[in-house]
Amino acid sequence: MLSLLKQYPSLAWIAPFAVFMLLLAVAPTLAIPQPWESVLRVGVLAAVLVLFSSGVLRTLRIKHAVGSVLLGLAVCALWVAPDLLFPGWRTHWLFQNGITGTLKNSIAPTELSDPLVLTLRFARAALLVPILEELFWRGWLPRWIVNNDWEKVPLGTYTRGAFLISAVLFAMEHGPYWEVGLLCGLIYNWWMQKTRSLGDLILVHAVTNAALSAFVLVTKRWEYWM
Repeated sequence: MLSLLKQYPSLAWIAPFAVFMLLLAVAPTLAIPQPWESVLRVGVLAAVLVLFSSGVLRTLRIKHAVGSVLLGLAVCALWVAPDLLFPGWRTHWLFQNGITGTLKNSIAPTELSDPLVLTLRFARAALLVPILEELFWRGWLPRWIVNNDWEKVPLGTYTRGAFLISAVLFAMEHGPYWEVGLLCGLIYNWWMQKTRSLGDLILVHAVTNAALSAFVLVTKRWEYWM
């Protein structure tokens, strides 16, 4: 594995996100009963992060913990604000259509009472997704857009193209929530430019996802767990 990563260093930054997207597409078709499907997803993602990205993660440091926590909470508030302030907002064709998809809960109604399923879903959102997404969206992609020889580009390097392209693609990943996904991507990109710290980006993303997951569990607004 070490020789493979030395030959292809981008794998440490890309592989976990690629496996995450593959699981999103493939896991529902495997008809694996819960909670085993959730165990599979969490186990595979954790293993891929350890195998491919542990070397990178060991080098990361959090430099602005308080600011990152507060920003993460603010982004969570922005994420839910449109639907809370304007009932029916998400039903507009701008958000649910043939391109962005439709709202659907990734957990079957019969499984929403299973504590293990909910715990694993929370853990995936709050612990694993922030790491694998930030490695890709803020750690690798903007640097690669700036220069194909991306390792020469310092973390947090700003160019208008990289800033906007990565934010737009991040928004597209979030389907019917694309408009808040775009806002989130712009804010995260700004924080990356300001802190130049991928550790802080993982923290702010983790706080956002943890707060949003807590909101889902309290309000039963399961559609946020697409």
